[in-house]
Amino acid sequence: MNEVADKPLDIAGKTYQSRLIIGSGKYKDFQENLAALETSGAEIITVAIRRVNLGQNSDEPSLLEVISPETYTILPNTAGCYTAEDAVRTCQMARELLDGHKLVKLEVLGDQKTLYPNVTETLLAAETLVQDGFDVMVYTSDDPLIAKRLEEVGCIAVMPLGAPIGSGLGIRNPHNIRLILENASVPIIVDAGVGTASDASIAMELGCDGVLMNTAIAEAKQPVLMASAMRKAVESGREAFLAGRMPRRLYASASSPIDGTFF
Repeated sequence: MNEVADKPLDIAGKTYQSRLIIGSGKYKDFQENLAALETSGAEIITVAIRRVNLGQNSDEPSLLEVISPETYTILPNTAGCYTAEDAVRTCQMARELLDGHKLVKLEVLGDQKTLYPNVTETLLAAETLVQDGFDVMVYTSDDPLIAKRLEEVGCIAVMPLGAPIGSGLGIRNPHNIRLILENASVPIIVDAGVGTASDASIAMELGCDGVLMNTAIAEAKQPVLMASAMRKAVESGREAFLAGRMPRRLYASASSPIDGTFF
């Protein structure tokens, strides 16, 4: 059997076997989060610094007491920030909490209703953080021009939304995702909108380097079982992309052609 060699997922100089990244919000407790993380096979977990305790609140349990940064890559994010200034300050706080950790996920939101990215503030924050020595993975719209611009300012991964955060609507604009992929020289990771396993497979079949999700697992009736489904979906979607799908045709094409037969 001929197999196509796959390039590894490289983030900030570190190679990852899993192309799935999960979040740390909306779980009933840290233990359920850990169980989902282990089952998902993910090696990166993203953490909202403004919402999850990593030690900034000494009188509360810390996520790091349950999910070890020696085993998993902790990806602090700026969820809940609506200005570049707040986002930069949050990343700087994360760096202090995590002993100089440089890898961050930047998101600067436009409003509380849609949670769409404010691309103007996102660009400002990205430029500042890159200049300050951060490795920036950036949440953005599915605009190919903005995605390329964020790459040009030095972001190490661009993370276009599939649909609004927490909506579960799936990949609403695959054509834009394809355009982003065509022009990218950094990893493209779909961030937001995944609702079920087929959504994750579609993102991977498009050629994305990975998928980040939180609500799809955390709000499932059985989060750990959904984490298992997502693991398989990302893996199968990647394999389908590498295999290369058959062409779409307007008319039928017989599975067993009659050309060259004797009857």
